[in-house]
Amino acid sequence: MPAYDYYCETNGKTVEVTHPAGKKLRFWAEVCYYAQIRLGDTDPEAAVKMVISRAPGVSIPKFNSELRNIGFTRLEKRDDGIYENVTATDRESRYMKRGDASTLPDIKGRIAD
Repeated sequence: MPAYDYYCETNGKTVEVTHPAGKKLRFWAEVCYYAQIRLGDTDPEAAVKMVISRAPGVSIPKFNSELRNIGFTRLEKRDDGIYENVTATDRESRYMKRGDASTLPDIKGRIAD
């Protein structure tokens, strides 16, 4: 289940709550129930609002050349036991074959201290 942050203006608290995506919480009592915390002195019917307190994760795809330049190796399966090294450098084999150590990517050549 996803986690949401709710802010109560009455008590000034922000609480992280895990609940089903279709559920909308409106009152402090609901937030306390889902967060499994005590109500305290706050009115159970005090209004709450959902707030965004952290930025969502963003994934930006990289081109094979960008992956190669930052030191990554990307293999794509082509056949049973055969992978294409789409980030291969001039020193590396383009195809990696099962059981053939000479076709392995040059990991030591990519890693720098």
